Amino acid sequence: MKRKRSYSRVTQHALSLLGKLIRVGRTERGMTAQELADRAGISRTTLYSIERGSTGPEVGVVFEVAAIVGVRLFQCDERTLAMHNAHLDEKLTLLPQSVRSSGKEVDDDF
Repeated sequence: MKRKRSYSRVTQHALSLLGKLIRVGRTERGMTAQELADRAGISRTTLYSIERGSTGPEVGVVFEVAAIVGVRLFQCDERTLAMHNAHLDEKLTLLPQSVRSSGKEVDDDF
């Protein structure tokens, strides 16, 4: 039997907030749940899971639904996002491909 993953309270609150923002966006646009689900290519059950802040739906699906109803996930436009993405691609090419464990025990007793 697969063990259910637990998430931090911060993650749970963020998912709940995003779900509520999506529902508000849908309602303000006068869209029914079925209309939004059809437009996003998902079931109404998946949409309800997203709006409830469930951890189950794929992140890409959640981002797509948010974009359809106008919820901005980042505080910049598409061009700026593309520029940031390209900058991070450049940075990633300069970083090591993998990170090895140092083998040292971390002393986090403050």
